[in-house]
Amino acid sequence: MRIVPMADEHAEGVLTVYQSGLDTGDASFQEFAPDWSEFSDGKLPEHRFVALDEAGRVLGWAAVSAVSKRAVYAGVVEVSVYVAAAARGAGVGGALLDRLIASTEDAGIWTLRAGIFPENAPSLALHVRAGFRQVGVHEKLGRHGDRGWRDVVLLERRSERVG
Repeated sequence: MRIVPMADEHAEGVLTVYQSGLDTGDASFQEFAPDWSEFSDGKLPEHRFVALDEAGRVLGWAAVSAVSKRAVYAGVVEVSVYVAAAARGAGVGGALLDRLIASTEDAGIWTLRAGIFPENAPSLALHVRAGFRQVGVHEKLGRHGDRGWRDVVLLERRSERVG
């Protein structure tokens, strides 16, 4: 496996992995992956990575989004990590998070935030292993189709190098 910057050539694989995660029902309130343009516009371009297998297929991706346009929040971003079903449990998510953490810290970002459904135990464990800590729970934050109201666990990782 190799981790490389996400590029337009990875669009199909990234969106396929994204939709696979959404199909589990425990990855996001979103039900359908957007088109590439919308997806790409919502992520900071210098902090988007893909994990590729030997054949160049996307095994997973990680990216961050700005939480606010206000200058005071310039060092705070929201993290997304998705791993293809066949690659889960093989270290892909951890490798992607490690690369994302290095990239954001090198750029002066001091806080990574994540919101994860409590039922998504593998994602919660992945983030804790990467140094995130639980800071709270949004109870019944939103309705999720037929699943009803869903809680969201709030996690953050403060840089030890920045801030």
